[in-house]
Amino acid sequence: MSRLPVTKTPKPYVGGAFIRSESGRTYPLADAAGAFFAHVPQCTRKDLRNAVEAAAKAGPGWAKRTAYNRGQILYRLAEMLEARGDEMTGTLVRFGAARAAAAREVAASVDRLVYYAGWADKYEQVLGNVNPVASPHFNFTVTEPMGIVGVIAPDAPALLGLVSLVAPVIVSGNTVVALASEATPYPAVLLGEMLATSDLPGGVVNLLTGFRRELVPTFATHAHLRALSAAVGPEDAKTLRLGAADSIKRVRIVDATKPADWLSARAESVYAVRDFLEFKTTWHPIGA
Repeated sequence: MSRLPVTKTPKPYVGGAFIRSESGRTYPLADAAGAFFAHVPQCTRKDLRNAVEAAAKAGPGWAKRTAYNRGQILYRLAEMLEARGDEMTGTLVRFGAARAAAAREVAASVDRLVYYAGWADKYEQVLGNVNPVASPHFNFTVTEPMGIVGVIAPDAPALLGLVSLVAPVIVSGNTVVALASEATPYPAVLLGEMLATSDLPGGVVNLLTGFRRELVPTFATHAHLRALSAAVGPEDAKTLRLGAADSIKRVRIVDATKPADWLSARAESVYAVRDFLEFKTTWHPIGA
């Protein structure tokens, strides 16, 4: 007797838990062959606001962790992605990627996490400074995390694009509310499962699924999002920049309509960490 397979129900990952969308809405997701795969939650502006609240609660504790500990946690996440690499590769293949390309994307995602884990206790020495001053003082410039950063992943590569935008943000102590690829959200759902069983505290990374046309305006105008990192087209980029101007956000845009080599070394840099840091200058009297 044949049996029906038990299929997984995709859910967004918010505050360390898997949630249903606040509205209860879903949209059908088909695989590369056109066959129905799953109903994906269609998150709303309320879900985004809830995710921001979860990120705000997790932020102070995450920022206070030592740089070494944050690096360890990112490295552990890379280990988990490596261990489930075959499953993630199969998922990417199911949604249209060639197997060799899918394997490269998963391997590059692992390497990218390791890369930023390595910077965790080093970027301060590169980006901070001891400043010469014409007075009897020590003058230091040190870095601080900004707070909550909104991330909008590209449609492709669904996994590597998301990892490349999230990793440099959280390594310095920021928290993230991320919108997964609209066309291929399922790799982000799998990544959420790994986050849930990793050492990363709940609420540091929150993953939403849904439509950009509904959520991008809220990303742009939400006052508690301190910065935005997005791989979007010109229209969404304009919406984000206009909204960010009203609420004084820092914005980093990757033009999703232009070819981008997410696999190359140019897609990773300590300056991607710098983009989401604030700098504080401290004066201290010599001899005090």
